[in-house]
Amino acid sequence: MPILCDRLLKLKEMFNSKFGSIPKFYVRAPGRVNIIGEHIDYCGYSVLPMAVEQDMLIAVEPVKTHILQLANTNPLYPDFSTSANNIQIDKTKPLWHNYFLCGFKGIQEHFGLSDLTGMNCLVDGNIPPSSGLSSSSALVCCAGLVTLTVLGMNLSKVELAEICAKSERYIGTEGGGMDQSISFLAEEGTAKLIEFSPLRATDVKLPSGAVFVIANSCVEMNKAATSHFNIRVMECRLAAKLLAKHKSLPWKEVLRLEEVQAKLGISLEEMLLITEDALHPEPYSPEEICKCLGISLQELKTQILSTNTQDVLTFKLYQRAKHVYSEAARVLQFKKICEETPDNMVQLLGELMNQSHMSCRDMYECSCPELDQLVDICRKFGAQGSRLTGAGWGGCTVSIVPADKLSSFLENVHEAYYQRSNRSLAPEKQSLFATKPGGGALVFLEA
Repeated sequence: MPILCDRLLKLKEMFNSKFGSIPKFYVRAPGRVNIIGEHIDYCGYSVLPMAVEQDMLIAVEPVKTHILQLANTNPLYPDFSTSANNIQIDKTKPLWHNYFLCGFKGIQEHFGLSDLTGMNCLVDGNIPPSSGLSSSSALVCCAGLVTLTVLGMNLSKVELAEICAKSERYIGTEGGGMDQSISFLAEEGTAKLIEFSPLRATDVKLPSGAVFVIANSCVEMNKAATSHFNIRVMECRLAAKLLAKHKSLPWKEVLRLEEVQAKLGISLEEMLLITEDALHPEPYSPEEICKCLGISLQELKTQILSTNTQDVLTFKLYQRAKHVYSEAARVLQFKKICEETPDNMVQLLGELMNQSHMSCRDMYECSCPELDQLVDICRKFGAQGSRLTGAGWGGCTVSIVPADKLSSFLENVHEAYYQRSNRSLAPEKQSLFATKPGGGALVFLEA
């Protein structure tokens, strides 16, 4: 923890020069890398992430006023202050302080509190922003834990994760809860299978002979600032409703693809066959969806579509459902291989990661040319498997690399991807690094 100690000391000094006082405590919440299971948490399926060592760190001092004063060690993020009892979150602008306000408001509303104390907070993050390593969710989780600590209240890690997942939606992101869950439930040395409804986490021991390497494509993607993400959420919801209708299930109450499988009581492989049978690969117009469900365009817009998907002209339902059901199966296969530890374990896990990337690229269409190029380079220089991680459309790749090939892999990928373009301007340690499973969110009291 020596690096963290240095950061805490530096943060304490900066806090003192900013606010003229000493912080009472510090909170950290880590970012995460999703090893496999992309875009399926909000469909109700299990995912397999691990926390990374990079994190959000907040120095905190409760104050007698009702003013919330937020500052950031990064000069790109301006100071912000507001009344603790009048939190307004602007969905149209995903500004950094709004993510803090999400966590704050989530705890405030959970306990039904109206008369809240103010606080001075200085935020320091070393997770590359918009990289798919969950810097925004780490800030929401950190703020939730800060608020809980200031109030002197207690919640379990599971409760905290659920509140923070729900409260991030204040900013307009319809995520599924993976990022918040791993931020709180992570443990050093192990990845986690995160399951939902009810939320629970199971240790998954990763192979000792391999290392997971994160490489940043240097294409930034801010998921709250784009409609891509929310359109995919809606396409999955519509696919679930059409599949439920096809199987004569009460489709109006179905929201997630997992619910269709659960109601039918069949395997993921069988769900893929039903998808082939019930949906067509050509995109659906809103009119065709209405015809399939027997509803009016007005009902579709008011009862099913979210405000940010009202004007979408086509929905690809077949491709999204195929990705979700096949990716959910890959997560379970990945966990099984980790438990059974066959001799060719690293190769088998790598193959699943490669299949995942192909599905994200071709069926979910959440990749981009730079990510595809980076994945190819990683495989060429020794990765057994490589895939985009996080929402996609930019951000990072994660690769499984045999430990004995690590140094040559890092050297070759750096030269082939970063040096051959202006990408080498990005700080190297934020662009390409080996990682191991880190611990979850913590509170440090000022000694």
